Amino acid sequence: MEHHAPEFTWLGIHFDASALLMIGITTVLVLILAIAGASKASVTNPTKLQNFMEWTIEFVEGIIGSTIGSKHGRGFIALGLSLIMYIFIGNMLGLPFSIVTEDHVSWWKSPTADIAVTGALTVIVIVLSHYLGITRNTKHYFAHYFEYKGAMLILHLIEVVSKPLTLAFRLYGNIYAGEIMISVIIGAGWFGIAPLFVWQGFSVFVGAIQAFVFTMLTMVYISQTLIHEEEH
Repeated sequence: MEHHAPEFTWLGIHFDASALLMIGITTVLVLILAIAGASKASVTNPTKLQNFMEWTIEFVEGIIGSTIGSKHGRGFIALGLSLIMYIFIGNMLGLPFSIVTEDHVSWWKSPTADIAVTGALTVIVIVLSHYLGITRNTKHYFAHYFEYKGAMLILHLIEVVSKPLTLAFRLYGNIYAGEIMISVIIGAGWFGIAPLFVWQGFSVFVGAIQAFVFTMLTMVYISQTLIHEEEH
């Protein structure tokens, strides 16, 4: 049975209520995890959550170091940490269960299974990367576009826009397809119990990989506008 999202209209704009709900829940969960990991931080007797948060920070530092570099990337640790935690937790929310009302309205899903959410994240990446290029690397940022002439410039501009857009479609496609598969397996009844556990385990792996890829490519796009080619 096909489910549909609850929608409402405000100022002539249609909103998906379930997507807004899941965005809020994901945000709260990330905030709680970050506060809990830092509230009782100890050098001599760290908690398991503190160890996990420190490992996550080191992991993000490794991503930034391999893309932007430690010299330019120090200020992007908070961005990378926020992205990887938000996307991973968002990817996981639709795995354990779903909430569907009698009129087939779906209220619980991964927020990243909505193209509007992944698209918004991508817009943030595009705007931020070009803003940083314009404000911090002005001369080389604009000079880069004068290297192309005529049709090549048009193709290059299409490439500049299309590359980040793949972030949105890749993340959305993987998470949405995973939740569709879960619905199909659940529809098999008792025969789907074993495959369901296997698929959910695989979905955790896919969700983690997609969070890593999105964060990694974000830092790559920032590095391409922020760092002049001769500095690599």
